[in-house]
Amino acid sequence: MDSRLSDFLLRAEAVLARLEPLLPEQRPVIDWQQSLAARWQREGRSGFLAPLNVSLDVRLDDLIGVDRQRDQLARNTQQFIQGLPANHALLWGGARYW
Repeated sequence: MDSRLSDFLLRAEAVLARLEPLLPEQRPVIDWQQSLAARWQREGRSGFLAPLNVSLDVRLDDLIGVDRQRDQLARNTQQFIQGLPANHALLWGGARYW
């Protein structure tokens, strides 16, 4: 190998060794075959998508303290089923497990 190329590669490795600790942690790619949803996790001035563990065994009746929102969602869904204008919706709430 040409000595100039060898010197360049050694210098490049030294620069990378100094820069790598300053770079943000590389996040794993989300496997959308395993994850149904993700949320934006803010980190400094940027962020990343973090996969969510979604349980599909929660019913609307399991949600606590969101009665008005639940009823609005039901009306919105009924409008959608009838082909009327409807909104995209996501309902959050605490579930009761007893």
